[in-house]
Amino acid sequence: MSDYQKVAKTIDYLFHHVSEQPSLATLAGQAKLSEYHFQRVFSRMVGISPKRFLQLLTLQQAQQELINNTAVTHTSENVGLSSSSRLYDHFVTLNAVTPGEFKGQGESLTITTGIHDTLYGPIFLASTPRGICQLGFVDPKQPDAELALLQRNWPKAKIHEQTTLTATLAEQLFSPGITNQFAPQRPLSLHVKGTNFQVAVWRALMRLPFGETATYSDIARQIERPRAVRAVASAIANNPVAWLIPCHRVIRKSGLTGEYRWGSERKKLLQQFESFTVA
Repeated sequence: MSDYQKVAKTIDYLFHHVSEQPSLATLAGQAKLSEYHFQRVFSRMVGISPKRFLQLLTLQQAQQELINNTAVTHTSENVGLSSSSRLYDHFVTLNAVTPGEFKGQGESLTITTGIHDTLYGPIFLASTPRGICQLGFVDPKQPDAELALLQRNWPKAKIHEQTTLTATLAEQLFSPGITNQFAPQRPLSLHVKGTNFQVAVWRALMRLPFGETATYSDIARQIERPRAVRAVASAIANNPVAWLIPCHRVIRKSGLTGEYRWGSERKKLLQQFESFTVA
């Protein structure tokens, strides 16, 4: 059997077994190749890795399930994912800036911004060509605070207000039509600027299941820095993307809601909404 036939057979197998989320070893076994050789052959002929192909296939099936109004928990099961949080991973991906981008402070980068009304209050949304770089709730007492923060984080970027462009993103994120608000209707990318430690914390936040909470200590253990609770709290406080990086799910060890950059009352509201939706 030629490499082309092996890859074609693998793709057909994936279409019929997506709910099993087959491993690389399983796929290589189907093609009768070593994992290393199979990975190279598949990536060369398809243009993406087997893992990425499975992710896209899973996302495609999940989108169809959600369009058909399948409950999110059932959708996760139907596509072979262990929880709704893993389904969320397929819809929202976090891309950290490269070292060059970090050093350049936004040089040669164009950022579009807009302010939009939502059920939870007006939001300030900023996006680069690689994804959403900032999302925050607007404080009526300091209406320009989010823009000022964006300018501090990306001082050399060209920032343009283009509400018509950001409106589509805002509607996608906060529209009542989004099934249970678990995930956007289409894949989204985040393009964030932070230290390696901050990015690790933000990724841990994105793994928190919808409707559940965790303590600062829990997050510290997740990133294998159990003694860095204060540093974790600082990284959470500097989260640039509200809602999609769900820092509102982090509470104090005592069980109290704790601080929230966009107001403790809003934090309680988001937690209550998620708990009510899951129930």
